Amino acid sequence: SNISFHSVDGESLLLVLDSQKIAVSTGAACSSGSAEVSHVLTAMGLSPELAGGSMRFSLGRLSSENDIRYVLDVLPGVIAGLRK
Repeated sequence: SNISFHSVDGESLLLVLDSQKIAVSTGAACSSGSAEVSHVLTAMGLSPELAGGSMRFSLGRLSSENDIRYVLDVLPGVIAGLRK
C-alpha cells in the first residue's frame, strides 16, 4: 500500500520509522532508490509535495497481525512529531 502524508517529508519519515524497526520505502516501487519524486505518483495526480510524503508499506508471508498493530500504534505519533 502506498500512503501519502500531508506536510511530512518522506525521507524524514523513513528514517524515524526505520529507527522504530518499521521497514518501509519512499515513493512507488518502480522508482525505488531514486531521490526524485516518483513520476508514477505524480502521473496518478498527486502533487509533488504529496508524492514526496508517500510511504510504501508492504506485507509478506512472514508479516503478522502484531506487526500491523505495531505500525498502527507507532505511526500516528511519528506523523504528529514530524509535523511540528
